[in-house]
Order: sequence, then structure tokens, then C-alpha cells
Amino acid sequence: MNEQEELIVCVPGQRLCVSDKVNIAGPGTYEQQGYIYSKLAGIVKLITDEKTLSRTIEVQGITEQSIVPAPGDIVTAMVTIVNQRFCKCSIKCIGDIVLTRPYRGILRKEDVRAIDKDRLEMYKCYRPGDIILARVMPMTEAHTYQLSTAENELGVVIAHSEEGVAMVPISWTQMQCPKSLCKEFRKVAKVVPEHVAAEHTEQ
Repeated sequence: MNEQEELIVCVPGQRLCVSDKVNIAGPGTYEQQGYIYSKLAGIVKLITDEKTLSRTIEVQGITEQSIVPAPGDIVTAMVTIVNQRFCKCSIKCIGDIVLTRPYRGILRKEDVRAIDKDRLEMYKCYRPGDIILARVMPMTEAHTYQLSTAENELGVVIAHSEEGVAMVPISWTQMQCPKSLCKEFRKVAKVVPEHVAAEHTEQ
């Protein structure tokens, strides 16, 4: 098996290869009596580590990727790159559904918040590693989902300080490290507690 070959399709319980120092069981597989087996019906993926020359054997389910972000969906994403005009994100969840593979998202400066767009500084809103809630906008380019955090409920939900500690929101625009008490600017999401949301839906 090598990466250049055509797609290898497998079924649950199918023996894929020997489990040794070179071949490592990855997501969608399990190890038993010295062999790697498939957990699901899907496509075998080989991921080679250039440093150790080991290969991770993964199986991606054929039916799992039927869910893709659609305009209007609320997604959970991790910020990966921030510059003055936009930040790039990796979309991890759609609503409550955890994706088996991330999708690329982009959040442009003009879509960060509803007011004061001109004075906005991207680095005072988001930093790499932040976990955000965002809404998917209609697609304008292939393979990249355009995101918006202009609503109050959208923005940073989890951020870590330079100390590596999860910060606590103290306002719409700031979060604080409980260890160092240093404050950092963010576009903070107004997270509605679940019991409050439930009461509203019941009424």
C-alpha cells in the first residue's frame, strides 16, 4: 500500500496490515493480535511521518462526510492565522456535531462585528488558538467557508492567555487570565447559559 495507489475501500473488521513500529493504528481502526483492522466501512488513508518514517493507518467513513457547513449554520472553529484583514480558521463542529475532518474557514475584518468596523483591529479580536463560534455565510470561493461573528452570541468562547491558562470573559471586548490577572482584548461571544436557553424555547 502506498499513497499513490488508487483508493482502498474497506469494510468493518477487515484486516488492513501488520501492526508494528512502521504501521500505527489511527482513527477508524483498531489493533488486535499484531494486526490493524478497520472499525468502519470507508476509505483507507496512509499518513507518513517524514521524521520517524512511520505510517498512521486511518479509515475515513464513506457516509461520515455527508455533513458540510451550509449558509446560516453556527459552527465552532479554531483560529489558525490572524492578519490585519482577516483570520483563517479550522471548522471543527457544525452545531453539536463534531466533524471527522476540519473545513477551512475565513473571517474577514468587515464580518467580525456589526459596529465600528473601520476602527477594528483583528489582533484585538482574535488570536491563533482561540475557539470561536461563527455563522457560515454564502460561499464566494470554492473550498473556503466565509464566516461572520457580527452577532452578539458569536465570537471567542475559549481563549488561553500567554501563561497557557483558560481566560475568563470580563466584558464584550476583554478576557482576563485568572493566574496573572493580565487582560487581553477579544471579540467575546455572549454565551447564553443552557438553562436560560431552555426556558426561552419552552415559553
